[in-house]
Amino acid sequence: MIPVMIPALKRSLDDTEESFRLSVARQLNVDAGDIGRVRILRQAVDARKKEEVFFSVHCLVDLPPKAARRILADRKLHAQPYAPEKETPLVHGTAPLKGRVLVVGMGPGGLFAGWLLAREGYRPLVIDRGKAMEDRVRDVEAYWQTGRADPESNPLFGEGGAGTFSDGKLTARSKDPRCSTVLDAFLACGAPEEIGFLAKPHVGTDKLRQVVKTLRQQIVFLGGQVRFSTRLESIHTQDGAVSAVTLVHEGQREKVPCGALVLAIGQGARDTYRYLFDSGFAMAPKPFAVGVRAEHPQALINESQYGPFAGHPRLGAADYKLTCQAQGRGVYSFCMCPGGFVVGAGAGKGQMVVNGMSNFDRAAQNANAALVVQVFPEDFGSHPLDGMAFQQRLEQAAWDLGGGEGLAPACRLEDFMKGRATARFGAVSPSFRPGVRGADLNGCLPPFVADGLREALVTFARQIKGFDMPDAVLTAVESRTSAPLRILRDETMQSPTHRGVYPVGEGAGYAGGIVSSAVDGLKAAEAIISHFQPEAR
Repeated sequence: MIPVMIPALKRSLDDTEESFRLSVARQLNVDAGDIGRVRILRQAVDARKKEEVFFSVHCLVDLPPKAARRILADRKLHAQPYAPEKETPLVHGTAPLKGRVLVVGMGPGGLFAGWLLAREGYRPLVIDRGKAMEDRVRDVEAYWQTGRADPESNPLFGEGGAGTFSDGKLTARSKDPRCSTVLDAFLACGAPEEIGFLAKPHVGTDKLRQVVKTLRQQIVFLGGQVRFSTRLESIHTQDGAVSAVTLVHEGQREKVPCGALVLAIGQGARDTYRYLFDSGFAMAPKPFAVGVRAEHPQALINESQYGPFAGHPRLGAADYKLTCQAQGRGVYSFCMCPGGFVVGAGAGKGQMVVNGMSNFDRAAQNANAALVVQVFPEDFGSHPLDGMAFQQRLEQAAWDLGGGEGLAPACRLEDFMKGRATARFGAVSPSFRPGVRGADLNGCLPPFVADGLREALVTFARQIKGFDMPDAVLTAVESRTSAPLRILRDETMQSPTHRGVYPVGEGAGYAGGIVSSAVDGLKAAEAIISHFQPEAR
């Protein structure tokens, strides 16, 4: 039998494995008895025609030689010979390490940098200022109940990074083959098998927590070391290169010799941003986006996207992606969470930040997504830290508008469109905990953001029927879509001002999600591996 890759085969929503196998035979004009194994490589929902919703499937089909040759020659099928990818072994460098390899931050960028370094024998020290998963989850739950966040253990700091409390999306725009490495590692750590073939894979915050813990345990098993509640206080240099770092754990300082430093901080580490700027690191402001979280009934989104097939158990909760130009800026949906919740994502008093989260089953009543408006350096200033200050002003204004006790300001969509405060919510109940306060969101959004959202909502209602329902809920403020600055690096992944320091991930301004951050961490690890010798065992 010869394996052949065949794209865009139709699969009925009700197909079993056997009925799909028969369907493949019909679509290829092959006797069912001649087909061997059928493996799904990629599966996406095709809902362009609401009267016929189905799966578009890329398959690897084992075929007899004669049938394989005919199908490969049929240009309409776009079939390709199967050539399994082979991982190219990494070549270790020859430069001796003068100190530990240190990874700062245990979000996806730091975790995957630490994992690859440990696998290749570099025995990295991986630190995070937050806590291990169990303790962190307990602290975050307390924050969502009371509105009071622990400054060092919250949705931003701790094992897994900010992505731990999200939808756990594993999509990436990049075609980098390292994306497959990331997904394979997640699968090896217990992620659901379907992430290996779904076009829009997600893990859900509930399953992602165990996957992250298992990945951390692999780092330790492979010879790495992990420390929680440990903060990077300072970076020491000699002849322009990193030579040591000072770490702080429970008030105790320790100076650690360091030959290479992966700086995988999240964008919530504002004190670290300030320290890096004051220390002379090359940095630059960058665009980002701010706005609100919009909540609609998940049933409305399902019906709009799937028509009469809404509610089919094979489809699950529908998502959406919206974009338009309004007020001369891009306005778009971001981090859409089907069947999820709006959650607090701040790190302390005065920070009212909202985000979206959902579990693997995406079974909650509401759908939510960020609706955000582009923000450019000319809106906030040319200093590298001006974007961060802009975010802080919005978050403080939202905190105050919510009453200063951890409640989020929220508004019915109809009230927002008319520029007035909400007195009472209707058919859509806000999911934010510990609760919301009805408000006029003009009190915390800059005019260009509020006006851009109002114009965009009219456009979005033409794309998704019912999106402009009066009782839809808007909650403020979504301010952390991406980092407001970039820690500059050169083609070797190193800071041009501090050799041996490798800024990576979302916090450094080079990624925008779990997979892209993980890939960036892998690239930094590869750069270190290609230059330095591993530690002697």
